[in-house]
Amino acid sequence: MITIKTETDARDFVRGCTFMGTGGGGPQDVGLRYLLEDLEDGLELGWIDPMSIPDDALTCMSLFMGSIAPAKPEIKKEMAEKGLCKETVEREMAASIEGLAARMGVEKFDALVPFELGGINTPAPVDAAARLKMHVVDGDYSGRALPEMPQASPMLYDFNLTPVVSCDRWGNVLTIENSVNSQMVEVFGKGFSTNAMVICAESGLVIKGKDMKKAIIPGTLTKCLNLGRAIRQAREAGDDPVKAAMEAADAWQLFEGIVSGKSWIDSAGYLIGDCTIKGTGKFEGHTFKFWYKNENHVSWLDGKPYVCSPDLIEVVDAKTAEPITNTDIREGNHVAVLGMKGNAQFRTEKGLSILSARYFGYDYDYVPIEDLMG
Repeated sequence: MITIKTETDARDFVRGCTFMGTGGGGPQDVGLRYLLEDLEDGLELGWIDPMSIPDDALTCMSLFMGSIAPAKPEIKKEMAEKGLCKETVEREMAASIEGLAARMGVEKFDALVPFELGGINTPAPVDAAARLKMHVVDGDYSGRALPEMPQASPMLYDFNLTPVVSCDRWGNVLTIENSVNSQMVEVFGKGFSTNAMVICAESGLVIKGKDMKKAIIPGTLTKCLNLGRAIRQAREAGDDPVKAAMEAADAWQLFEGIVSGKSWIDSAGYLIGDCTIKGTGKFEGHTFKFWYKNENHVSWLDGKPYVCSPDLIEVVDAKTAEPITNTDIREGNHVAVLGMKGNAQFRTEKGLSILSARYFGYDYDYVPIEDLMG
């Protein structure tokens, strides 16, 4: 079992999770707060090898769903008009897992699997598992963060997401009992979070251990911890944190420069937009642009298609390698852009049908990042 024992461990882990969130994955300040409160309460934080879970064990998946766009004043006004003022649920994810267990007629699940990697969507399952006295496994179903539930690896095996239990901080609970397909689960879930006007916890995908092992991308939580730790240690040693991040993540540097433009809209529960970066240093005279739907998915170098999903595009501070989400990135930021190979499951024909530039409406064929990098 890998454990988080100190505040430094917690900060390293959340930093690595945010890095692997590729611009999304939720607010890392909340994920860190959860873990620090757990340590203060004396809870055991950590994860176990997914292959140690018995084949007949019952597992479920959890995530937070909703837009990561900044809250506008008119949104806060509408929340007040709806009576969404008093937070009655402190740990929405734990509540959604308990609701799902009750729906399935079990006392608790044998193991919890994070849906994705991100600043809240990985620490939150670790927190929920600690508070519910259950195992969380070292792995996830995305290998990054993703905007839509139907894009996760279990969908490559046609596993059923429902029933899904959603819970918001106000105390509203929604059960998606059944759905004609995973796309509609996404629609219903996003509708709930949009109307609740906050990110909502969702738990579902109740499957046996043998099926979980087919779909899971193993070792990703440990990777996040080691990645965050490598960045911090490089800073402390006076080394180059960006280089350390590249080595720990097995990444390429795609670009470095100053953010010169950012546009975004909050649409149907997604933060959608693009950023433009003007090159500095060895990239001076060049321009890099990326498009995001919560997370970074399509990029252009000097106007030509470049690295795209399922490969990963991550933006970090050029000096500290601190990951920057698309909620927080600003014009004037000096950033480095790193790229990583996507998980092999998503590089298949079926994988590309749910996670690629074409899936997002761009007429580009997928070119693996290692071919682009030469």
